[in-house]
Amino acid sequence: MTRSLLLASCLGLASALGAAAPRPNIIVILTDDMGYGDIGAHGCGDIPTPQIDAIARGGVRFTDAYSNGSFCTPTRAALMSCRYQQRYGIEDLGGPLPAQADTLPARLRAAGYTTGMVGKWHLGTGEGFTPVDRGFDEFFGFLGGGHQYIINPSGKGEYNAPILRNREPVEETRYLTDAFGEEAAAFLARQKGSSKPFFLYLAFNAVHTPLQAVEKYSARFPGITDPKRRTYAAMLSAMDDGIGRVLAELDAIGQRDNTLVIFHNDNGGPTTRNAVNGSRNTPLRGSKCETFEGGIRVPLLMRWPGIIAPGTTFPHPVITFDISATALAQAGADASRIDGRDLLPFLTGGLSGPVHESLFWRSRTMSNNYAARRGDWKFVHSTEGDATPGPKQQPARDMLFHLADDTGEQHDVAASEPGKLAELKALYQAWSDEVDEDCRNFGLAPKFPNVPPAQKRGK
Repeated sequence: MTRSLLLASCLGLASALGAAAPRPNIIVILTDDMGYGDIGAHGCGDIPTPQIDAIARGGVRFTDAYSNGSFCTPTRAALMSCRYQQRYGIEDLGGPLPAQADTLPARLRAAGYTTGMVGKWHLGTGEGFTPVDRGFDEFFGFLGGGHQYIINPSGKGEYNAPILRNREPVEETRYLTDAFGEEAAAFLARQKGSSKPFFLYLAFNAVHTPLQAVEKYSARFPGITDPKRRTYAAMLSAMDDGIGRVLAELDAIGQRDNTLVIFHNDNGGPTTRNAVNGSRNTPLRGSKCETFEGGIRVPLLMRWPGIIAPGTTFPHPVITFDISATALAQAGADASRIDGRDLLPFLTGGLSGPVHESLFWRSRTMSNNYAARRGDWKFVHSTEGDATPGPKQQPARDMLFHLADDTGEQHDVAASEPGKLAELKALYQAWSDEVDEDCRNFGLAPKFPNVPPAQKRGK
């Protein structure tokens, strides 16, 4: 009997006897601004990522995985709230995640999990909105949108904000990516022998700017002559080492086989604007901040030995909040009022076919980019190039792509498929109206595109 069938048998027996079913530990690793083409599992040739690739070899790689947003905050908000972030008035950067959102860690903690977070939060800094206020038992990291990797004790501004342990500042001298890997491993070590399952959210700020690396990692890439790409490679390699440290500790505490490990990225690599870091989204078109595939199609890998078949791929579109739904389902936690779907039945044979009929993206306050995907068809309304209007930015226009034979979105067929374009635009508009209405029902205000000052004055 396979372990998948054995697990199903055990779950059925436990249910029949009224006993609690065995529940896995859950680790979600989220990276920041990494290029789609920058891991070995996606064909990267100049930056080895053996630890990340090991997750893919040991489990499943999702070929058509998406982030909920093309910026940092929206994806994180969707992951933590388990829903489209627009329902809570979040479009782009900023926050906080409103109190109306029932968070993933709070739901898991209520289900009996020990919850820990390491890394970048970016969902609120005020009282009531920090990780330890939103369901995490432990937190080590920073609250803002980015941080210096080589810490300057006298530095000023958001990127020099204190590193916190729970609520208290700590004096941190380690290269920050190393610190996050070590702290995550230490959290796992503290769970050894515990009768409670654990949830670890490891949110690296690598490979977001500033581009900072230490010689230990830079020395690995003498053959990369472009300085930006070489530093980026060093930063990614440091993060891969940190992930390896976490996976090794999981083995050391004897929890490898009972842990669902998930690797994901928050948005596409910033290849043209907003924190350009030397990443590559090959073979996709577009960048962070855009709703082309390069802005929102991202790596997603899952490993659960004996449950998810190793070395497999999953070809249907999935999105960040499906991670949340999967975690809740496997934990037996409250999964009410969510938008995602549990992916495990699709991976183990219980369900087949598409996970979602349609997926949607909207980024109103940063160039008003939006998109919808249904099956292999994708409607895109997105600017491209520079962040601000001008000669370096291509203005947004309605475009239509058939991704099955045009993953790189090189052939706009809007003119030849007006009916399909109209269908997807109508689906998008209905969804947009729905999430705005939900936002109002929460007592929140949807955000709308920024209006130039001249228009505000009626000129």
